[in-house]
Amino acid sequence: MENNADKIDANEQLWDSRVAGHVASPFYDVPGFLAGKCTLMAPELEGLPDVRGKSLLHLQCHFGLDTLSWARRGAQVTGMDISGAAIRQARELAEQIGVEANFVQSSLYDLPEHLDGQFDIVFTSYGALLWLPDLDRWADVVKRYLKPGGQFCIAEFHPTWHTLDWNTLESTYPYFNAGHAFEEETPAESYAGAAQAAGMKEYFWCHSISEMLQPLLDRGLRIEQFKEYSYSAYDCFPNLKEVRPGQFVPAAVAEGRLPMMLMVAGRMG
Repeated sequence: MENNADKIDANEQLWDSRVAGHVASPFYDVPGFLAGKCTLMAPELEGLPDVRGKSLLHLQCHFGLDTLSWARRGAQVTGMDISGAAIRQARELAEQIGVEANFVQSSLYDLPEHLDGQFDIVFTSYGALLWLPDLDRWADVVKRYLKPGGQFCIAEFHPTWHTLDWNTLESTYPYFNAGHAFEEETPAESYAGAAQAAGMKEYFWCHSISEMLQPLLDRGLRIEQFKEYSYSAYDCFPNLKEVRPGQFVPAAVAEGRLPMMLMVAGRMG
């Protein structure tokens, strides 16, 4: 396994640099959120239909919109993210809407050094796993924070989608890549259409479905739901068209040809 500390540090700087632009972007629609809009999507609401009165840990929460949306649905929420700028923004938003929430800055692997306790629910979503080099260590963190019988839910972009060049839909990255890091330079705009510093280094890791699921199974997760979706809930990739409200597919291919998202939900022990 490569020593990835420098790559994780570079990604932290990248995400710090994105926060202000993302907060201001129509993609995230912070004014709509402040007015009461729920930012959660259908897959995670299917996986976690009732969170009222439950403690929920949101891993890799960015600046907290989904975390705070879970709080509005009745959960007692804690969010963590590697970006200090994102965590500061999440705390400000929680104060603005008058919701109690705990936000912790940490890399995912170092979280046990910064957060105690266990939770009824551990949740993670969209665009999270590709920033992690080692999903065995990720599964250790999930198990560390789940109470016995606690719920786990992940809604994520499908790993097959991550093998493609999103402009051409050609196969570009390997589905199986054994922990290899890919290095790219950032363009002038992020996926949210927000200006960002071009030429920063970003590092990501492709993971197969088995690489995601087997470590969870090895640690005692009982899968209760596993679903795949032929659309993206977000218009965050090039050349998409909206076929139904909140459902985006590549304009160049027939609907239903490519897997774009998945959802896994289950219980520990």
